[in-house]
Amino acid sequence: MVAFSLSMEDRQVLLAAARTAIESRLLRLSASYPQGSPVLQTPCGAFVTLKIDGNLRGCIGAVTAAKPLVETVKEMAVASAFEDPRFTPLRREELTGLQIEISALSPFRRIDDVGQIEVGTHGILMRRGYRSGLLLPQVATEQGWDRNAFLRHTCRKAGLPEDAWKDPETAIEVFSAIVFHEER
Repeated sequence: MVAFSLSMEDRQVLLAAARTAIESRLLRLSASYPQGSPVLQTPCGAFVTLKIDGNLRGCIGAVTAAKPLVETVKEMAVASAFEDPRFTPLRREELTGLQIEISALSPFRRIDDVGQIEVGTHGILMRRGYRSGLLLPQVATEQGWDRNAFLRHTCRKAGLPEDAWKDPETAIEVFSAIVFHEER
């Protein structure tokens, strides 16, 4: 797996960009964003997770590395706040309690042996046919899952039978993520 990193300054720039993108959309303000280091201009997939009082409020991400990381984060922050179909759009009064978490994704690597999955280190992308599902590395740890439970839940997220990971037609890819959040 290719090693990648983000400095503390890069992380702060990304968190500020995510919050500014949400606030500017919600409050209908124009915004300016810091450029940050060249690392933030590198194409990278990312997820933005929003929580209020520790409860999930939205989570959307881009798996592919199609845009610079800072642009991906801004877009996913807005999508998490206003387009996650599981939740109503974020309201102004929720801003003060909102905590933002960002997961910057490493490149994906296909595996043939599920024994290579390290719970707490790897996220999983499961694909078969037109169905796919992804769970971030921190989900297994937060839920207290072992490897088999993580695989079953990823299959379920993909809309596949829980044991689809055993089928050779199912592609399993792993990735890591740099996960960080606002200190509030």
